[in-house]
Amino acid sequence: LKMASQVTKKDLLFLYRRLLRSCETYPSKNRARIYQSIREDFRENKNLDPSAEETRKQIHVAFKGLEQLHQFDGRKMANFTVQLEQNPFRKPDNYEDKRTKRAEEIIEQ
Repeated sequence: LKMASQVTKKDLLFLYRRLLRSCETYPSKNRARIYQSIREDFRENKNLDPSAEETRKQIHVAFKGLEQLHQFDGRKMANFTVQLEQNPFRKPDNYEDKRTKRAEEIIEQ
């Protein structure tokens, strides 16, 4: 979206929709209340001048809320990986379990 000083009503509608969509996947028992709060806030402020200082502050808060909601959706988690060592705890050489010995031989190859 554009800088807060250049925001149009169309941009605000786009922000509103993104907030509502992000809220749908937010993992919280308060999700319905948050969703309703977003709707109420936008309805109460729908006639404000987008270039006014107070409106710009509220737009900034809305963007911060969107960032927080995105922390819990799948978009940012797609690149998340965990790498573990193949065998972090090697058994001593005198360990007699045949399955463990065979598995270690395969791993070392």
